[in-house]
Amino acid sequence: MPAIYDCIVVGSGPAGGSAAYHLARRQRSVLVLEKAALPRQKPCTGGISPVIGQWFDVDFQPAIADTTRTVRYSWKFKDAVEAELSIPEPIWIVERTVFDHYLLQQAQQKGAVVADQTEVTGITFQKDHWQVHTATTTYGGRYLIAADGANSQMARWLGFKPKVGRTAAVMTVPNPRGDRAAHFEFGLVKNGYLWSFPKGDQRTVGVAVVRGSDRPNWEPILQQYCAVHQLQLADCPIQYHPLCIWEGQQPLHTHHALLAGEAAGLVDPFSAEGVRPALYSGMRAAEAIDAALGGEVDALATYSKTLQEEWGTDLAWAQRLAGLFHRMPGVGYRLAMKRPSATQRLGQVLCGELRYRDIAGRAIQRLSSSLIPGR
Repeated sequence: MPAIYDCIVVGSGPAGGSAAYHLARRQRSVLVLEKAALPRQKPCTGGISPVIGQWFDVDFQPAIADTTRTVRYSWKFKDAVEAELSIPEPIWIVERTVFDHYLLQQAQQKGAVVADQTEVTGITFQKDHWQVHTATTTYGGRYLIAADGANSQMARWLGFKPKVGRTAAVMTVPNPRGDRAAHFEFGLVKNGYLWSFPKGDQRTVGVAVVRGSDRPNWEPILQQYCAVHQLQLADCPIQYHPLCIWEGQQPLHTHHALLAGEAAGLVDPFSAEGVRPALYSGMRAAEAIDAALGGEVDALATYSKTLQEEWGTDLAWAQRLAGLFHRMPGVGYRLAMKRPSATQRLGQVLCGELRYRDIAGRAIQRLSSSLIPGR
């Protein structure tokens, strides 16, 4: 059997790349296993908060395709409002195939080992380490990080309950008018919304529900959106992908193993943001495993507690806000999204300057009062 790694990370997305980078920079031996060929394709509209730059000693500029400070909302293609984000840096817009691989390459430069086209077929714990089985060999790792996405097979093997998955869709279309705004369209999707980001001479358009029943066919709504905005749909395939929204507090650790990213269900139930929490969870997972390797007995339990306190509690506020907003979305759009302060507050949330708990109480009170007759 080959040498035993300090940690094996399964999955090379943002959570896996982040964990590998932060473990390698701590001089820990880390192996990343990815079932797809690298660089792997990943459907995503690609909007990322620039705050993530504070978590890495990395210049991300080579992996940023575009930026924007302008946000535009509309309600069923009408009643539009546009605002500028007053944040230190504009929102980054990335091509996930490029961004994810770039981060992984930074981890490799720190010493991480990466094996692509290597699908994990099973795991077993042997004495003091995990054995990770593939079709051709078995790898050994003292600790595991499951970062294999919304349909995490690793999470199931580790004994975690399956999470509720939903179906999101993304397509990339030409942007002939050069529109530079990030666009959020409300009212077309029950319990969800449609969003569109500029990316050079193209735009990515995404759609999903964040609560309630899933909707597996998004083609009609995407066609309608592109027709109204004069975006050419021909020869632009729709890519479907699973989405795993945060469902509430839950343990994210087990014996010598952690969940990170969408395998942990760390997707914002209000905005459907997933990359920032994935990167953060990967960083915290690396810190926890480094501490465990150093002899800290409760390090993995502390990881669960930290993620629950720093993200889970806040995502619970996002969940409450989403539930009330989507109960009466027309009222929510008028009273929340159209207010100039709403864009600034959401921008501050995306950049980590505010948390949902800082803004949700007042927003919920405002929305709740509108549902009371005579108010």
